[in-house]
Amino acid sequence: MNNFIREFKKRINKKETKITVVGLGYVGLPLAVEFAKKGFRVLGIDIDKDRISHIKRKESYISDVTTKELKQVIASGRFSASSNFKTLRESDAIIICVPTPLKRKYHPDISYIKQAVNSIAKNMKKGSLIILESTTYPGTTKDVILPLLESKGLKCGKDFYLAFSPERIDPGNTKYPVRKIPKVIGGVTQEATELTTALYINIIDKVVPVSSARVAEVVKLLENTFRLINIGLIDELAMMTHKMNIDIWEVIEAAKTKPFGFMPFYPGPGVGGHCIGKDPLYLYWKAKHFGFQSRFIKLALDIINYMPEYVVERLENILKEKNTELKKVKILIVGVTYKKDIKDLRKSPSLDIIDTLQKRNVKVSYFDPLIPYLKLNHINLRSIKLKKNSLEKFDCTVIATDHSNINYDFILKNSKLIFDTRNVYRGFKNSKVIKL
Repeated sequence: MNNFIREFKKRINKKETKITVVGLGYVGLPLAVEFAKKGFRVLGIDIDKDRISHIKRKESYISDVTTKELKQVIASGRFSASSNFKTLRESDAIIICVPTPLKRKYHPDISYIKQAVNSIAKNMKKGSLIILESTTYPGTTKDVILPLLESKGLKCGKDFYLAFSPERIDPGNTKYPVRKIPKVIGGVTQEATELTTALYINIIDKVVPVSSARVAEVVKLLENTFRLINIGLIDELAMMTHKMNIDIWEVIEAAKTKPFGFMPFYPGPGVGGHCIGKDPLYLYWKAKHFGFQSRFIKLALDIINYMPEYVVERLENILKEKNTELKKVKILIVGVTYKKDIKDLRKSPSLDIIDTLQKRNVKVSYFDPLIPYLKLNHINLRSIKLKKNSLEKFDCTVIATDHSNINYDFILKNSKLIFDTRNVYRGFKNSKVIKL
């Protein structure tokens, strides 16, 4: 071990290492706060002025970071935020947590990564440790980031160290906060792996080093592809068993009593958020460069993307059985966020359902205790108040997102008809409740 690596580790152990987190979203902010809570001096950088304003007002905008926690780390002097990349010149470790959306169907967009890395290359000091957390395709760290960082004359393994450590944040999951989620680490060099391990072990209970950045990149994609394929499978089975007049929810409950060889997944109106519906496409896209077609990924995604439309089709058939036409009714959507108990609308299937209904000239309203109004794309609605006389106006109530703090007994009592896509009425025997 050379002297620099030894001294770097000593500074980490003494909490003398200055850390910068680039990108203060649902991954970056919790990470920055966790490092600050453990005694490190942390700077957050984000080009989103609204996020910087929230932090300066000491107001959290991320569900996994309370305003109280944010106030404490700011008051301690260990955390601050800026949009100025020149502050990187004081940093020893730089962690990149920027978005990686899709440019167009099946094509990754790593422009945010490139922009961040270019700004880092202009401002980082010699001896810096650079860690990418943003989900991306295999080879990004070594084939894209490394050349950009070396473009200013510095050499990896000598003047800076580079690693990939995939984010595994599950927004709203109180059982598994940042420190309880094992951290996979793959450096471009062995020294980078050692330094990144030494850094993260301060805030993570278990660190898992792997042989390379490419392996670490695929680890994240495998995790989300596993979920994508299994959700796609159970969605297809839900459609199949409906045709057979079999309750898929009862099937799953019985199947999960097997203590080995089975893991329960549940159907729903679709999948939203940042990970499942997008990340596997990074692997799908990269595989095509090697002449390989990933049929499982494509099929699972097609099934999941079809689910909002399937919900509307089922709704139409349910109403037909009641001798009512879809275009003549009023529909209430309960829950519009992509996940229960999370104030996040990213790619929410509820929005697709609302949009589809509106395009068919159906009168649709929504209720969500976390989202007071919707104003995006073609949707411009306000959440109704959950009252008896309000519920009675709707011909059908669709449970699209199963928030914990909703009075489902009240909805059951005062609704004419309920289409439950989340199985909130498990165990209920009521003719007005129809399940997905």
